[in-house]
Amino acid sequence: MRKRILFLFLILMSLIATAALPAQSRGEDLTLRIVVAGPGDELYFWFGHIALVIDDAISGQSELYDYGLFSFQNEDFFYNFALGRMLYSCGVSNTRSNIAVYINHDRAITFYTLDLPPETRLRVRDFAEHNVLPENSDYYYHFFRDNCSTRIRDIIDIATDGQFREKYGNAPGRFTLRQHVRRHTWFSPFIDWTLNFWMGQDIDTPITVWDDMFLPSEVATRINEFTYTGSDGVTRQLVSGSEIVYRSVGRPPVLDQPRRQWPRELAFGIVIMLVLGVFYYVQTKSLAGQILLGLSQSLIGLFFGVAALTLYFLNLFTNHDYAYHNINMIFVSPLILAAVPLGIRYAFAPNYVARERAELLLRLLWILVLLGIVVSMLLKLLPWFWQANLVDEMLMLPIVLILALEPLGLKELIGRVFWRWA
Repeated sequence: MRKRILFLFLILMSLIATAALPAQSRGEDLTLRIVVAGPGDELYFWFGHIALVIDDAISGQSELYDYGLFSFQNEDFFYNFALGRMLYSCGVSNTRSNIAVYINHDRAITFYTLDLPPETRLRVRDFAEHNVLPENSDYYYHFFRDNCSTRIRDIIDIATDGQFREKYGNAPGRFTLRQHVRRHTWFSPFIDWTLNFWMGQDIDTPITVWDDMFLPSEVATRINEFTYTGSDGVTRQLVSGSEIVYRSVGRPPVLDQPRRQWPRELAFGIVIMLVLGVFYYVQTKSLAGQILLGLSQSLIGLFFGVAALTLYFLNLFTNHDYAYHNINMIFVSPLILAAVPLGIRYAFAPNYVARERAELLLRLLWILVLLGIVVSMLLKLLPWFWQANLVDEMLMLPIVLILALEPLGLKELIGRVFWRWA
């Protein structure tokens, strides 16, 4: 009798414990969505963001799986960033709180609901859960090949049994990687020029639509148009519905087509050239012109020298492979930094002989840069050396022309033409 009572008691306790466990979610209970956030304020947010959202009808939870997590507080973060070893991670958090942060930072938010079979939803959920485990969450970030967007792209490919890559893996892309970047940076002339200067010729080659999807907006475009065939043989539209949750206000738009930027850089270079021409003329009248001209060359040498020093560092000592094979290294080298002390010596030369020596060395330096620009332009006639660096050449060409050739007789010509026009 006691054994029966004990047995019934154990069965009762087992039933109570089972009832207390949360109900196991089925594929039918899950809704998969892709959330795309527009550009933000910081440079690393200019290209948007993307994440996977899984809603569970049984638990009532909505969780956001984010593959773009990093922290400035990570050990040696800036050192690793400089060397191109950026450790990112995947994490999961509450969807509502994340979206509230995006909206608070005035970032556009759009949700795309995916039409996937129940068993596929479970498979994607299990894959995402596996990713966020501590031993699996970290990965080395690459701006073009492995980022938050490419990770979501790959999940969509898994969910469609490889059909996503089959359609877009070899389809020609709309632009090169450089053109895609410049669609997002056009509104900031300094950042636009600097990034363009540091990026080498490898990102000027044709790419596929699959490669395009390093950008969240490109993933959104493709999933919205994509159809696939399920295991039941039925062809479905991948996105069953989209919802614009928030539109940003006052942000520069992402361009549909990259702008031709070199005319702007050429115009800016000509303005600097004219200012230098005025300084050359003024120095024939007073000491102020000599000081202004010398310090101007120091500043020009400092700007391009630091840019060159960074470029050489990126090429020779880091994993930032999108800076490799950069033809700009021909005409902009750290040697330009020599203009800094030479310009100062020229500006404050104690006598005519000291000024002439500084002027000679500066002239030789700028002639070398000018020859480098000419060589780089000629090399681009060969397909092996093509690089879309006309913006870099057009900014520097007018400046270097007057600094290299003015002592050969342009001083008087510029003075007469400029002052008569003024």
